[in-house]
Amino acid sequence: MFKPGLTPDQTPFNLRLSKRDFLKSCGVGIAVSSLGGLLGLPRSAPGQVTRKGFVKTKLSPYFSALSTGEVRCELCPFNCRVAVGKRGRCRVRENRGGQYYSLVYGNPCSAHLDPIEKKPFFHFLPASSSFSIATAGCNFQCKFCQNWQISQIFPEESYNMDFSPNQVVRKALEMKARSIAYTYVEPTVFYEYMWDTAQLAKKAGIKNVYHSNGFINPNPLRNLCKILDGANIDLKGFTEDFYRQLCGGQLEPVLKSLKILKEEKVHLEITNLVIPTMNDDLARVRQMCLWIKNELGAETPIHFSRFYPLYKLNALPPTPVSTLDAVRATAQAAGLEYVYIGNIPGHVAENTLCPRCRQMIIKRTGFMVGEVLIRQGRCGKCGNPIPGVWG
Repeated sequence: MFKPGLTPDQTPFNLRLSKRDFLKSCGVGIAVSSLGGLLGLPRSAPGQVTRKGFVKTKLSPYFSALSTGEVRCELCPFNCRVAVGKRGRCRVRENRGGQYYSLVYGNPCSAHLDPIEKKPFFHFLPASSSFSIATAGCNFQCKFCQNWQISQIFPEESYNMDFSPNQVVRKALEMKARSIAYTYVEPTVFYEYMWDTAQLAKKAGIKNVYHSNGFINPNPLRNLCKILDGANIDLKGFTEDFYRQLCGGQLEPVLKSLKILKEEKVHLEITNLVIPTMNDDLARVRQMCLWIKNELGAETPIHFSRFYPLYKLNALPPTPVSTLDAVRATAQAAGLEYVYIGNIPGHVAENTLCPRCRQMIIKRTGFMVGEVLIRQGRCGKCGNPIPGVWG
C-alpha cells in the first residue's frame, strides 16, 4: 500500500489570524468539527463513529486504464497519469491494480447545517438551511485556502465518518434542510459520493448545490448538471499567471465550466476573493466583469469577498473596505446587475436591490435575512424578473 507523506508545500504554515478567529470576525460558525456532535449522532452508534483513516472506497467512472498498468484520470483537467499504488494530485484517488478508486466515498470529515447564504448563495431559497458535507482533499493548492486543514491533507489524516448517501439524505430531511451543499473543499474530488447523494436528494425533493473551483472536465460536469440545482464557482483571478502561481491550476478550464453551467441552465453565482496586490487591479477586475457580462449574462450574481491572512498568504493584510467598494463600483460600471460584498457583516452591499427600480428586495446582515420582497420570481415593488431559485 502506498503511504504518502506531506511535502513541504502541503505542510501547514503558522497563521497570523487563526481560522476560528477569522470566522468569528465574519460571524461564521465553525464548520469543520467533530461530526458526531454536529449531526446529533451518538458516538457509540454502529457505523457512526468518527475515526482516522479510510472507511469506504469506490471505483471511479472517469479514468482510462493504460497498457503500462498506469491509469489516466479523466475527472479534472490535470488528467493525472498514475502508476500502480500511487495517487493523483488530489491525494484521494489511487491506482489499485490498474483500477482507479476514490478513497473518500461516504467518508465525510465535515458536515454541518448552514444557512444557504454562507455558501454563498444570495439568489437561491433565501433564509433556508443547507446540509453541507465535505471529504478531505482538493485538486488545487491555493496559497490562500480558508479550509486548508482538510483540503490539503490525505484522507487517512482526517477523522472520517461512515456516512452513506442514504444517511446524508435522511439527516438532511430530519434537519429540515431544503438543500444539500457539496462544499468546504473542492467537491470534484468526492464526485462519486456527491453523485449518489444528489440523485437520492433529488428523489426526496431536496435541492443540490455545490461550491466549486470549477476545475472539472466537461463530460463529468455535464453529467452532474443533470442533478445539480445551483453552483457557486470561485473565479479566483483572471490571469493564467494568478492561477498557476497562487492556485497550482489553470484559468481557461474554469471559464469553460462557467459557460457549461450557463448552457445547462444551472443556477449560477460567482465568488471572487479579493486579495491585496494579487488580484485587485481594477483594470483586470473590469476585464473579468465584462467577460461575465458577455459570456454569462449581466444578471449573474457575483460576490466579492474580503480576504483575511490565512495559510501561506499570512503576511498580507486584510482587504481594505475601500478596495472592495472600488471593485464593486467597477463591476457595476461594467454592467453587472447583482454585485455583492462578503465577509463584512452589515455592509450595504449584502442587500439585493432590484436593478430596475433600485428598491431593496432582500435585506441581509451577515447570514441573517430580513424581508424578502420577491413574488413569484419578480420584484415585489415593480414586477421586474429577478433571476434565481425562489421556491
